[in-house]
Order: sequence, then C-alpha cells, then structure tokens
Amino acid sequence: MKILLTVFAISCLLVPGIRAENIEIPKTSSKQFDDYWYPRGAEISKFSLEQSRYGEIHSGDAVQIFVTEPLNPNLQVKADNKRPGNIPILKLNFTRKFFTGVYPYSIMTSVFAPIRSDLHPLPLKISFTSQEWCGHVFMQLNLREAGYQVQHRSYFEKESDREFTVDRLLTEDGLWTLIRISPQSLPQGTFKLLPSATFVRLMHKPFKSASATGTLTTTWRNSLEGNDLLKYQVQIEETGRVLEFWFEKKFPHRIQEWKETGTPLSHFGNKALTTRAVRTHTIMTDYWSKNKNQHRPMLKDLGLKPN
Repeated sequence: MKILLTVFAISCLLVPGIRAENIEIPKTSSKQFDDYWYPRGAEISKFSLEQSRYGEIHSGDAVQIFVTEPLNPNLQVKADNKRPGNIPILKLNFTRKFFTGVYPYSIMTSVFAPIRSDLHPLPLKISFTSQEWCGHVFMQLNLREAGYQVQHRSYFEKESDREFTVDRLLTEDGLWTLIRISPQSLPQGTFKLLPSATFVRLMHKPFKSASATGTLTTTWRNSLEGNDLLKYQVQIEETGRVLEFWFEKKFPHRIQEWKETGTPLSHFGNKALTTRAVRTHTIMTDYWSKNKNQHRPMLKDLGLKPN
C-alpha cells in the first residue's frame, strides 16, 4: 500500500497561522515508509526511566511499541477483516513500570493515529490504564463529530465514573505518533493542547485544554544509531509543565529521549521534579508470534529481565 505523507496537514488544520521554524526535515517517500513499517513487524524500544512520583524520582523501564494495523472506523478497534472503509493507522502502545517504595505502578497508553494525516489529522482513539496496589484507573478518548468523547473510571471517589466531551484538539499523547508520522507538522508558536492521560491520573487534575507554546530546534546530540537529533519543546502555561522530545531528524524519526518537568507540589516539598527517559534498545520483530518460553531470551535484546 502506497501512502502519501502530507507534511503540513496537521499544523494547518489545527493551528491556523502558526509560524514555522526554519528547519528542513527531509520528506519521507511512500516507499521508505512502507519498507520500514510493513514487512518488519513492530518497532519495540526500551527506555531507561526516571519517573517522578510522591516528591521523589523512581527508576524503572518504559517500552514503546509502534506497529501498523487496519482500524475499523465505526468501532474504532483493530479490524479483523479487510474492507474498503478500514483506516491504516500507526498504533503506539506505551508502557511505564516502576516501583514507589514497596508497591509497583504499571501504566499503559495506546494511541491510534491514522497514517494519512491529511485526511485524519487527529488520533481517532486514545486509551489509558494505570494499575497499582491501591486500585486501577481507566480512561478512553474516542474522536466523534462533536469532539473527543471521554470515558473515565477510577477507584477515587472524587474522580469515580464520568463521561463527557472535550474539543477536537491536538492531544499531548498524540505528539508521540505525530513525531513518527509527520514531524514537520509539530505545532510551533501558541496553540491549544489536551493533557496526557498519565499527567491527569498521577496529578489528579481535570481533563481540559491548556495554552501551550511549541518550539523546534536543532541540537548537537545523536541518537542511539548515531543519527542527528532535533528537539521539540512544549511549555504549558496553566500548569508550568515543560515537555521535551529529542528525535531523529531523518526518517524513521525514532524518539531518543524525553523529559517532563512538572509543577511544584506543596505537599511533596514544593519541588518541581523531572521525569526523564533515554532509549537504550530498539528491535523490529513480529512479537505477537514470539510467545513461547523459547523466545524469552529475546528480552535480552531489549535490555529487559524476564521476571
């Protein structure tokens, strides 16, 4: 399947009149995209994670699984059968695992982003789960005509079960797939952004849009593979959070590192801590077929332990 990647589609549709930094990102041909993503299974990357929580930094692992698949647009789930109306997507499954004291956290975000960003500039669906010994939380966003339809379930009384709709805006969780599909479309200047589900959950904040400022700059740093990196920074006005992404200038635009500096919290020593993750391993494989005990040694290729 040949795919035309439109480089400025999202910036034009989402943020009219934004300025573009004078950084030329090489365009990706349909053949480049197809040859990298379709015959090689999924791209799996392991990151060394330093996660801020409870006023301290906790070490752990983050894993990002990028894979192409067809989406049933009516149900907004993976299509089991070929049909003309299916939408090709790049899906991200993003996990974070870390311990706080004696008990573990397991967080996962899934982003379903259409590859044809000129036709579908926003992720069609985002789902989120967080599990720890106190309980678990679930949130899902489905893109509808009126906006993102949000379902939220939580063991906290003040958050509990809710359903509501928010505006059709770029999401913080959608930045990851945007970098991989069309980094030329990353918004610069001032724009509106919906927060990540992880931030909303861990900070117990309402899910609402905020004003943000994006900048794209060059950097002297290199990726794990030795390729030149660009830096994309987003400063969120209402919360003071700063997001930073370092990714390859050239296709396939692998993400090498990210940082998130949060708002100081008075009940945790009024410290603004920084979550940081650095990519240490990447493999391409059809992991869904590697489900036997004989395949467990492959975890070493990702720097993960089998326990």
